[in-house]
Amino acid sequence: MAARAVLKLPGSSPAPANARGGALSMPPSRAHPPAVPRAVASSSPGAAENAASMQNLFGLPNGTAGQIRDERETRTKKQLQKPKQQKHPKNIHNQLSMVDGLEKIGISRHYAAEIKSILDATYSCWLQRDEEIMLDTETCAMAFRILRMSGYDVSSDDLSHIAEASSGLNGIRSLLELYKASQVSISEDELILDSIGTWSGRLLEEQLSSSATQRTPLLREVEHALSIPFYTTLDRLEHKRNIEQPDATEHLMLHCLPWQMNQDLLALGVMDFTASQSIYQQELELLDSWVKESRLDQLPFARMKLAYFYLSAAGTMFSLELSDARILWAMNGVLATVVDDFFDVAGQKEELENLTALVEIWEQHEKTEYYSEQVEIVFSAIYSSVNQLGAKASMVQGRDVTGHLVEIVRLFQSTRYLSRELICFR
Repeated sequence: MAARAVLKLPGSSPAPANARGGALSMPPSRAHPPAVPRAVASSSPGAAENAASMQNLFGLPNGTAGQIRDERETRTKKQLQKPKQQKHPKNIHNQLSMVDGLEKIGISRHYAAEIKSILDATYSCWLQRDEEIMLDTETCAMAFRILRMSGYDVSSDDLSHIAEASSGLNGIRSLLELYKASQVSISEDELILDSIGTWSGRLLEEQLSSSATQRTPLLREVEHALSIPFYTTLDRLEHKRNIEQPDATEHLMLHCLPWQMNQDLLALGVMDFTASQSIYQQELELLDSWVKESRLDQLPFARMKLAYFYLSAAGTMFSLELSDARILWAMNGVLATVVDDFFDVAGQKEELENLTALVEIWEQHEKTEYYSEQVEIVFSAIYSSVNQLGAKASMVQGRDVTGHLVEIVRLFQSTRYLSRELICFR
């Protein structure tokens, strides 16, 4: 069983010696001590108490943790709305920087409505080729990346005016934004992005070489971007890295926001990460219980790859509201592996024929005897799990989809049986 990570806010007492997992501290700010927001310092005196209070974030409506979260979210939402009410020379840039900062520490979903409003307005400006976007390289590259990653239809042709390296373009942050924008290509024909990625990457490498003895937060971000393309990363690991690295305030947060609000956002990132880790642990424990209750752990031939399948789901579908999707993905992976092993390794011909027949008749399976205990375990696990998935999916979609899922299982079973027959024939 994977150990649960424990995140510790700065200023809290050390975790108990027998605590499982590591501790992730919110990095202190060098410029403005103390690093702990006043609300957190007064309400979260210890790591154990802190971790316990995090359970309230997505459960009980009352309590200190929920109040702290609500207060911080309210302050941030006001700040997200504020630039739209003012004339500011870097209005769009500041708004996109706030969106990017929230995404980097994994709390953007708490501000979904405000972010959508900002991105809708930015997209409108993009379509009009607003000078505030197009004439500022950093803003243009950031707008392109965030809009495209958020599902807006933006063409790389709109970056044609910065497709070639310019002698006047030496700012590290602008180069980094261009390089990150070049990574969100959706077609092999986007030659403009290829060109931008090539020369911006080269110039960033030169910047790293010339600053080999000094690694500022920005240069560390450059080094990370060049060594690990974004499409090879897992969002939750990136959130953790962004929160816990040294000088996170200077690296991530926004000069257009008050220092206290930046600290609040980092604290919210820590709290949200802790809450999500607790939920992931509960889901994994639930799945482990399902394996035991289904007696799948009693099948000596079956590869038990529960953690592998669950982590593949949690790494890509990390939002807390996708709990059912993570659990059912893991269950499906485990069952597919068990069936595959049964057909390839352990099942006798009579057992395979019996299992295939049970799947074919499905609801009338009680009329047929199980050839062996192995067949009973495998079929019972498939039957109950598919019906559970069907019930959940039918409720969400407002129509019966269980029959479609059963047909998929039948096709899979018949394909595996045919494959086994062909192998034996050869």
